[in-house]
Amino acid sequence: MTEATKTAPSSSRSPEVRLAMGALGGLRQDLFRGAFAYRPLPPMRTDGPLARRLPDRIRQYAGWAPHAAVAATAFLTFLIGYADDGGGLGYVLTGLIPAAAVVMTLLRPVGAWWLLLASTPFSGVLGYGWDDHPWRPSVFFANIVVMTVVTLRTRPRTAAWMWVGTAIFGIGSEVFLSRGYGTNTPEMLFFSALALLTASLVHIRREAKHEVSVQRTVTEMERGKRTLLEERTTIARELHDVVAHHMSVVAIQAEAAPYRVENPPPELEQAFVTIRENAVAALTELRRVLGVVRAEDYEAPDAPQPTLADLDRLIANVGETGLNVEKVVTGAVRELPQGVELSAYRIVQEALSNTLRHAPGATARVEVGYVLGGLGLRIVNGPPTGLVKPSPGAGHGLTGMRERVTMLDGVMTTENTEDGGYEVTVFLPVASAPETDGGRE
Repeated sequence: MTEATKTAPSSSRSPEVRLAMGALGGLRQDLFRGAFAYRPLPPMRTDGPLARRLPDRIRQYAGWAPHAAVAATAFLTFLIGYADDGGGLGYVLTGLIPAAAVVMTLLRPVGAWWLLLASTPFSGVLGYGWDDHPWRPSVFFANIVVMTVVTLRTRPRTAAWMWVGTAIFGIGSEVFLSRGYGTNTPEMLFFSALALLTASLVHIRREAKHEVSVQRTVTEMERGKRTLLEERTTIARELHDVVAHHMSVVAIQAEAAPYRVENPPPELEQAFVTIRENAVAALTELRRVLGVVRAEDYEAPDAPQPTLADLDRLIANVGETGLNVEKVVTGAVRELPQGVELSAYRIVQEALSNTLRHAPGATARVEVGYVLGGLGLRIVNGPPTGLVKPSPGAGHGLTGMRERVTMLDGVMTTENTEDGGYEVTVFLPVASAPETDGGRE
């Protein structure tokens, strides 16, 4: 037998059969599965408009108002049963058990309905008359209270199943147990339908109010996030405008500066050329990174991201500013993932920039180690020398490096060296990177 043949009967069921199976599944879930599970009723919230008007001494007990109401109803059921039978075994079935079922709704709501339903035929048989068959006055009252509380604590579908179960029980009692006496099943079905309908409407309104409150909270959170993003976008736009303007001015002035001096020396011309190239490169990078916030249809320049292969150019660039940098590569050079290559380049770039700012006149050493399972970086600089004072910083450079390392699940340490310099050590893990023999210096 093929798999298609096995599944054919279930897929060919009529909509009526599927509807009936779904209804039976709902009945089993609502009235049978976990019927006697322990589900204590929590205290009521006291932040509503009515509870807030109560004095503080009374307000702290207001959360237990539903429990007190159920207990008072159980006591009333107890009194009705006593007035009906006055004592004896009949009083146990018409007073104590119905009152216990009402209290039981605070702990096991569906189980309380089953307990009351199971005791109802015995209370009718042991009663002193069949005028109120099958529900004696106390049982009649307790049954409506129990179904109402269960509806409020569960859902409207459970109310429908309880009403159907009550109708089946009432009709069955009238057929098999009435012995020709009258029945109060129509009254039970009518008043219980009104009570369950009211409780279902209250439950639906409460759930809708809760859903609206949740949606409102989510909307407020989303609005706050959107406001924060708008503020950051505004700051980024202002930063782009201000920095781009000044970098453009620096580039133009660096290009025009040699023409303002008669017969400038070649070193001066080369210095201004380097300044202009750095300003243009920084301006291009700034526009690529921050220009995306200028407009939704902004297209970033299609420029390759720097990799470790560009370290020589970076070292030569900073060397023209007077920083003497030594580069050492160990291990078998291989191609790494783009994210690792870019992050490693940016870390070295930021470390050398920190050396220029905080240790002017110092020498630096960049060590790149291709090791099994990752990439190791070590950037160390000596103490500042010369007459130029170190430039203070806010520490954003180290923070940016740590963020890049954390993003790649790496490890970064920073510490002062014994000679007064500074050292940055980074390890970036690379999972199963294939080794190649490409030559890279």
